[in-house]
Amino acid sequence: MIRALLLSADGKYSEGSEELVKQWTDQPDSVIWLDIQSEVTPEVRTLLGSFGCNELAITDCSRTRHPPKVENFDTNCFILFRGISQLDDALTLVPQQLGMWVGRNYLITVHRGHSVSVEYFLKDAVARNLPQSPSVLAIRLLHYASGRYLEKLMTAEARIGDLEDELLGDRCNEALKELVAYRTRLRKLRRIFDYHHRMAETIMNNGVPFLDAGDSDTHHVQRDLYDRCERLSSLCALYYELCGDLVDGFISLSSHQLNNTMKILTIITAIFVPITFIAGLYGMNFVNMPELQHQNGYYIVLGIIVAVAAAMILLFKRIRWL
Repeated sequence: MIRALLLSADGKYSEGSEELVKQWTDQPDSVIWLDIQSEVTPEVRTLLGSFGCNELAITDCSRTRHPPKVENFDTNCFILFRGISQLDDALTLVPQQLGMWVGRNYLITVHRGHSVSVEYFLKDAVARNLPQSPSVLAIRLLHYASGRYLEKLMTAEARIGDLEDELLGDRCNEALKELVAYRTRLRKLRRIFDYHHRMAETIMNNGVPFLDAGDSDTHHVQRDLYDRCERLSSLCALYYELCGDLVDGFISLSSHQLNNTMKILTIITAIFVPITFIAGLYGMNFVNMPELQHQNGYYIVLGIIVAVAAAMILLFKRIRWL
């Protein structure tokens, strides 16, 4: 599906499809936003080529998994962004590649399936952005898409805080499994956010063609995008490390409790070793064992056993094992 939004020189908007490209070509001062919601077919490749889009950039956009990046060409700027097809509160991400070509008087967006960010600007926010410049609109679109990531990340922060409390409760095993799952998903998101951070840094330092670098609004939207991407990258790294610390802390606590249990069992074993030796020694029942015939032999051995046990308990308390 191809949708187009044309802003003529007199400020009038026209909505349509591929046929608006001809009107845009005939009106040099007009601005067009072409949204292509499909795979990069030969027909789409031809259409993009008519706008002067680089062949290698088109190939990168056609891939389902390609690192986000930004490349400046002579006639346009190509931006590849890892958007969201689906992202739940547990941070399970189904990504969506969003390719954008930004020219002096055109913006082209290419994506597979429905894009929430594109729909938002097509319906609600385009009137105050497209007249300013397609470059500003592209940066605002990236800023909005990054905000969707940020919203889910802040939701995950509250859940991670709850899991920290649950680790000390009855649901510790379930909480540990959930933390490990969060850590795995955050590792994947951190890689994406690192790419986005570098992309925003490139836009901040090198700019996008046809942006008025001296304009305060232009600098503001660039800075906003950079700050949001930097925040996403740092927060994701923070939550990843927090999940790792919680998992490591729980394992350390469990190991400490296990060590205490093993220590008590070892002390009990140590106390019963000499008692077992004495009981085994006098349980052999040889005929020539003189102690067997002693009238008070049983009580004497029993007393020795009690004395040995008491002595070892006192010894362990003295050396602070108990």
